[in-house]
Amino acid sequence: MHDEPLPAPPTAPPILQVAGLTKHYAGTRAVGDLSFEVRGGEVLGLVGRNGAGKTTTLRTIAGVLPIESGRVSVAGHDLATRRGERAAKSQLAWVPDDPQPFEAMTVDEHLEFTAALYRAADWRGRADELLERFELTPKREALGGELSRGMRQKLAFCCALLPRPQLVLLDEPLSGLDPLGIRSAKRAIAEIAAEGRAVVLSSHLLDLVEELSSRLLILEQGRGAFLGTLAEARQAARGDALEDVFFSIAEGRLPGEPPAQEVEPENGVTAPTPPEVEEA
Repeated sequence: MHDEPLPAPPTAPPILQVAGLTKHYAGTRAVGDLSFEVRGGEVLGLVGRNGAGKTTTLRTIAGVLPIESGRVSVAGHDLATRRGERAAKSQLAWVPDDPQPFEAMTVDEHLEFTAALYRAADWRGRADELLERFELTPKREALGGELSRGMRQKLAFCCALLPRPQLVLLDEPLSGLDPLGIRSAKRAIAEIAAEGRAVVLSSHLLDLVEELSSRLLILEQGRGAFLGTLAEARQAARGDALEDVFFSIAEGRLPGEPPAQEVEPENGVTAPTPPEVEEA
C-alpha cells in the first residue's frame, strides 16, 4: 500500500472551479450538473468507467469543447467569456490520452512554439531540462510525424510543463510510456502539486491515482458519485484497496454491501436479480 498523500492545505485558494457543468451529445447526456473544485497543491484523481464523462469533462475545462451550461473558472478567470477564456487558457495545460504533435515541426520547434503561445520568458533552460528529464534530447531535431507513441506522450508532457501553468489536466498520462518515462511523469506530477499548482489526473490505473492523488472524484454516468479524500472514500466503502472502493461507489452499493447475485431462469440465460419492491 502506498503512503497516502496529504490533502492540500484548506487555506489554499481554488485554482479550478466547476459548477453545474452539463454536456450532451445528440441528446445523450455525457456530463450532468457536475460541480467540484481543485485547490493549489492538490492532485484530484478523476476515475470512472468507460463513458462516464471523464474525457468530456477535461476537454470542456481545457476549452476544447464549448460549455453547454454551467460555469468553469481557472485561476479566477471565467472560461465562458472571451476575455476570461484567453486568460484561463494561459493558466492551464492539457495532456490528452493520445497527443498528436504537428507532423512537420521538430521537437525543439514544438517547445519554441509553446513558449511563444504562453509568452514564457527565459524558457530555453527549462526546455533543455525537460528534454533531458524525458529522454528527448537526442530527438530534439526529430519531426513530430516521426515520433513513436511514447515519444509523443513525452513531448506533450514537456510542452505542458514548460510554461509552469497553474492547472495541468492529464488524461491517461502514462499511456505508451516506458518505465523511465513513467518515473519521470510521476515525479513531475508530484512536483506540480508541491509548487502549489493544481492537477486533475484522469486514469484507469487506480494504483497511480492512489499514489499521487490528494482527493478523488468518481464519475458515474456523467455525474459525481463521490468527491473527497481517499481516506473518506475508504471509510464510506469500508475498504482498504482503492479498487474495492471504486467498485463499491461506482455500483451504487451501500457500504460493505455485496454485489447483486445473478439467477438463472428456465431458458438458461443468466440475468441480474430483480430489485425487491416494497409493498404499498
